[in-house]
Amino acid sequence: MKYEFLRVAASLCCGVVMVLNGVASPQEVRGADPAASGATKVKSISLFDGKTLKGWKQLDNDDMSGAEVSDGALRLKVGDPITTLVWTGEELPKVNYELTMEARRVDGADFFATVTFPVKESTCSLVLGGWGGGLVGLSSLDGADASENETTEYVEFKKNQWYKIRVRVTGTHIQAWIDDRKMVDIDYSDREVSVRIEMARARPLALSSYQTIGEVRNIRMTPIAAEGK
Repeated sequence: MKYEFLRVAASLCCGVVMVLNGVASPQEVRGADPAASGATKVKSISLFDGKTLKGWKQLDNDDMSGAEVSDGALRLKVGDPITTLVWTGEELPKVNYELTMEARRVDGADFFATVTFPVKESTCSLVLGGWGGGLVGLSSLDGADASENETTEYVEFKKNQWYKIRVRVTGTHIQAWIDDRKMVDIDYSDREVSVRIEMARARPLALSSYQTIGEVRNIRMTPIAAEGK
Protein backbone atom coordinates (compact mmCIF):
# COMPACT_ATOMS: atom_id res chain seq x y z
CA MET A 1 0.00 0.00 0.00
CA LYS A 2 2.88 2.33 0.86
CA TYR A 3 4.42 1.97 -2.59
CA GLU A 4 1.05 2.34 -4.30
CA PHE A 5 0.45 5.57 -2.38
CA LEU A 6 3.85 6.91 -3.45
CA ARG A 7 3.17 5.98 -7.12
CA VAL A 8 -0.17 7.81 -7.15
CA ALA A 9 1.30 10.81 -5.37
CA ALA A 10 4.15 11.01 -7.89
CA SER A 11 1.69 10.82 -10.80
CA LEU A 12 -0.41 13.63 -9.34
CA CYS A 13 2.65 15.80 -8.77
CA CYS A 14 3.79 15.22 -12.36
CA GLY A 15 0.37 16.24 -13.66
CA VAL A 16 0.43 19.45 -11.59
CA VAL A 17 3.89 20.33 -12.91
CA MET A 18 2.78 19.72 -16.53
CA VAL A 19 -0.24 21.99 -16.11
CA LEU A 20 1.85 24.72 -14.45
CA ASN A 21 4.33 24.54 -17.31
CA GLY A 22 1.59 24.69 -19.92
CA VAL A 23 2.25 21.14 -21.15
CA ALA A 24 -0.72 18.91 -21.94
CA SER A 25 -0.77 15.32 -20.78
CA PRO A 26 -0.83 12.56 -23.43
CA GLN A 27 -4.51 12.01 -22.70
CA GLU A 28 -5.23 15.69 -23.25
CA VAL A 29 -3.32 15.69 -26.54
CA ARG A 30 -5.19 12.66 -27.82
CA GLY A 31 -8.51 14.13 -26.84
CA ALA A 32 -7.83 17.70 -27.95
CA ASP A 33 -10.22 19.43 -30.32
CA PRO A 34 -8.23 20.51 -33.44
CA ALA A 35 -10.56 23.49 -33.87
CA ALA A 36 -9.63 24.75 -30.42
CA SER A 37 -5.91 24.84 -31.26
CA GLY A 38 -6.31 27.76 -33.64
CA ALA A 39 -5.19 25.66 -36.63
CA THR A 40 -7.02 26.42 -39.87
CA LYS A 41 -7.89 23.80 -42.43
CA VAL A 42 -6.72 24.65 -45.95
CA LYS A 43 -9.56 24.60 -48.44
CA SER A 44 -8.68 22.84 -51.68
CA ILE A 45 -10.92 24.00 -54.51
CA SER A 46 -12.07 21.33 -56.96
CA LEU A 47 -12.40 22.75 -60.47
CA PHE A 48 -13.89 19.71 -62.17
CA ASP A 49 -16.45 17.23 -60.84
CA GLY A 50 -15.62 14.52 -63.36
CA LYS A 51 -19.21 14.45 -64.61
CA THR A 52 -20.16 17.85 -66.02
CA LEU A 53 -18.62 21.02 -67.47
CA LYS A 54 -20.02 23.09 -64.61
CA GLY A 55 -17.89 26.15 -63.95
CA TRP A 56 -16.35 26.24 -67.44
CA LYS A 57 -17.18 28.23 -70.55
CA GLN A 58 -15.72 27.83 -74.01
CA LEU A 59 -14.14 30.99 -75.34
CA ASP A 60 -16.04 32.30 -78.39
CA ASN A 61 -18.37 29.29 -78.45
CA ASP A 62 -21.51 29.41 -76.33
CA ASP A 63 -22.65 25.88 -77.20
CA MET A 64 -19.49 24.27 -75.72
CA SER A 65 -19.11 22.07 -78.81
CA GLY A 66 -15.34 22.04 -78.37
CA ALA A 67 -15.44 20.19 -75.05
CA GLU A 68 -17.08 17.22 -73.39
CA VAL A 69 -16.73 14.88 -70.44
CA SER A 70 -15.30 11.48 -71.38
CA ASP A 71 -14.74 8.69 -68.81
CA GLY A 72 -14.32 11.14 -65.95
CA ALA A 73 -12.02 13.50 -67.85
CA LEU A 74 -12.57 16.92 -69.36
CA ARG A 75 -11.87 16.49 -73.07
CA LEU A 76 -10.69 19.38 -75.24
CA LYS A 77 -11.56 18.64 -78.85
CA VAL A 78 -9.65 19.71 -81.95
CA GLY A 79 -10.07 23.47 -82.32
CA ASP A 80 -10.04 25.86 -85.25
CA PRO A 81 -7.24 26.22 -84.45
CA ILE A 82 -7.54 26.58 -80.62
CA THR A 83 -10.06 25.23 -78.13
CA THR A 84 -10.05 27.19 -74.86
CA LEU A 85 -12.15 26.65 -71.75
CA VAL A 86 -12.26 29.47 -69.20
CA TRP A 87 -13.13 29.06 -65.53
CA THR A 88 -16.35 30.89 -64.54
CA GLY A 89 -16.92 29.33 -61.11
CA GLU A 90 -15.99 30.61 -57.66
CA GLU A 91 -13.29 33.22 -57.23
CA LEU A 92 -9.78 31.77 -57.18
CA PRO A 93 -6.58 32.89 -55.44
CA LYS A 94 -4.34 35.12 -57.53
CA VAL A 95 -1.15 34.33 -55.63
CA ASN A 96 0.13 31.86 -53.02
CA TYR A 97 -1.51 28.76 -54.40
CA GLU A 98 -0.81 25.44 -56.09
CA LEU A 99 -2.73 24.28 -59.15
CA THR A 100 -2.65 20.53 -59.74
CA MET A 101 -4.13 18.34 -62.45
CA GLU A 102 -3.51 15.31 -64.63
CA ALA A 103 -3.35 15.72 -68.40
CA ARG A 104 -2.74 13.63 -71.50
CA ARG A 105 -2.64 13.96 -75.29
CA VAL A 106 -5.19 11.72 -76.97
CA ASP A 107 -4.54 12.70 -80.57
CA GLY A 108 -2.72 15.38 -82.52
CA ALA A 109 0.79 16.80 -82.36
CA ASP A 110 0.64 20.13 -80.57
CA PHE A 111 -0.20 21.48 -77.11
CA PHE A 112 -2.96 19.49 -75.51
CA ALA A 113 -3.55 21.06 -72.07
CA THR A 114 -1.87 24.44 -71.87
CA VAL A 115 -2.99 26.05 -68.63
CA THR A 116 -3.36 29.81 -68.17
CA PHE A 117 -3.27 30.85 -64.52
CA PRO A 118 -3.36 34.02 -62.38
CA VAL A 119 -0.18 35.73 -61.20
CA LYS A 120 -1.31 38.57 -58.95
CA GLU A 121 -3.12 40.98 -61.29
CA SER A 122 -1.71 39.38 -64.43
CA THR A 123 -1.87 35.92 -66.02
CA CYS A 124 0.64 33.52 -67.52
CA SER A 125 0.45 30.25 -69.48
CA LEU A 126 2.31 27.00 -68.98
CA VAL A 127 2.57 25.49 -72.47
CA LEU A 128 2.38 21.70 -72.51
CA GLY A 129 3.53 20.08 -75.74
CA GLY A 130 3.56 23.04 -78.12
CA TRP A 131 5.58 23.95 -81.20
CA GLY A 132 5.59 20.48 -82.73
CA GLY A 133 4.54 18.45 -79.71
CA GLY A 134 7.25 18.63 -77.07
CA LEU A 135 7.85 22.21 -75.98
CA VAL A 136 7.19 23.20 -72.36
CA GLY A 137 7.60 26.69 -70.92
CA LEU A 138 5.99 29.91 -69.76
CA SER A 139 4.31 32.35 -72.12
CA SER A 140 5.19 35.03 -71.64
CA LEU A 141 8.12 36.56 -69.75
CA ASP A 142 9.15 40.09 -70.70
CA GLY A 143 7.17 39.61 -73.90
CA ALA A 144 9.05 36.44 -74.92
CA ASP A 145 7.07 33.27 -75.64
CA ALA A 146 7.76 29.83 -74.16
CA SER A 147 9.98 29.06 -77.15
CA GLU A 148 12.05 32.20 -76.65
CA ASN A 149 12.77 32.55 -72.92
CA GLU A 150 14.82 30.68 -70.31
CA THR A 151 11.94 28.38 -69.32
CA THR A 152 12.09 26.52 -72.64
CA GLU A 153 12.21 22.74 -72.13
CA TYR A 154 11.32 19.70 -74.24
CA VAL A 155 9.40 16.63 -73.13
CA GLU A 156 8.46 13.55 -75.10
CA PHE A 157 4.74 13.33 -74.34
CA LYS A 158 3.43 9.86 -75.10
CA LYS A 159 -0.12 9.61 -76.38
CA ASN A 160 -2.70 8.42 -73.87
CA GLN A 161 -0.25 8.63 -70.98
CA TRP A 162 -1.36 10.68 -67.98
CA TYR A 163 1.07 13.26 -66.63
CA LYS A 164 0.82 14.97 -63.25
CA ILE A 165 1.04 18.75 -63.61
CA ARG A 166 1.70 21.12 -60.72
CA VAL A 167 2.00 24.92 -60.88
CA ARG A 168 2.95 26.95 -57.80
CA VAL A 169 2.65 30.74 -57.66
CA THR A 170 3.95 32.76 -54.70
CA GLY A 171 4.62 36.46 -54.25
CA THR A 172 7.98 36.11 -55.98
CA HIS A 173 8.18 32.80 -57.86
CA ILE A 174 6.45 30.71 -60.50
CA GLN A 175 7.34 27.02 -60.36
CA ALA A 176 6.04 24.07 -62.36
CA TRP A 177 6.50 20.31 -62.34
CA ILE A 178 5.61 17.48 -64.72
CA ASP A 179 5.41 14.34 -62.61
CA ASP A 180 8.46 14.71 -60.32
CA ARG A 181 10.53 16.76 -62.75
CA LYS A 182 10.77 20.48 -62.00
CA MET A 183 10.40 22.30 -65.30
CA VAL A 184 10.14 25.93 -64.21
CA ASP A 185 11.56 27.94 -61.31
CA ILE A 186 11.44 31.66 -62.04
CA ASP A 187 11.72 34.71 -59.80
CA TYR A 188 9.32 37.10 -61.50
CA SER A 189 9.77 39.98 -59.03
CA ASP A 190 11.30 42.25 -61.67
CA ARG A 191 9.81 40.60 -64.74
CA GLU A 192 6.84 41.36 -66.96
CA VAL A 193 4.45 38.40 -66.74
CA SER A 194 1.84 38.16 -69.49
CA VAL A 195 0.17 35.90 -72.06
CA ARG A 196 0.08 35.70 -75.83
CA ILE A 197 -2.54 37.92 -77.47
CA GLU A 198 -4.91 35.04 -78.20
CA MET A 199 -5.08 34.25 -74.47
CA ALA A 200 -5.64 37.80 -73.29
CA ARG A 201 -9.31 37.10 -72.50
CA ALA A 202 -8.64 33.75 -70.83
CA ARG A 203 -8.93 35.01 -67.26
CA PRO A 204 -8.54 34.01 -64.52
CA LEU A 205 -7.87 30.39 -65.44
CA ALA A 206 -8.09 28.48 -68.72
CA LEU A 207 -7.25 25.21 -70.45
CA SER A 208 -6.36 25.13 -74.13
CA SER A 209 -5.49 22.74 -76.95
CA TYR A 210 -4.22 23.51 -80.45
CA GLN A 211 -5.58 21.28 -83.23
CA THR A 212 -5.13 18.46 -80.75
CA ILE A 213 -7.37 16.36 -78.52
CA GLY A 214 -6.36 16.64 -74.88
CA GLU A 215 -7.88 15.42 -71.65
CA VAL A 216 -7.61 16.81 -68.13
CA ARG A 217 -8.82 15.46 -64.79
CA ASN A 218 -8.43 15.95 -61.03
CA ILE A 219 -8.10 19.73 -61.40
CA ARG A 220 -7.63 21.43 -58.03
CA MET A 221 -6.36 24.71 -56.63
CA THR A 222 -5.00 24.85 -53.09
CA PRO A 223 -3.93 27.99 -51.20
CA ILE A 224 -0.44 27.84 -49.63
CA ALA A 225 1.29 29.86 -46.94
CA ALA A 226 2.38 33.31 -48.05
CA GLU A 227 5.96 32.66 -47.00
CA GLY A 228 6.16 29.54 -49.18
CA LYS A 229 8.31 29.75 -52.30
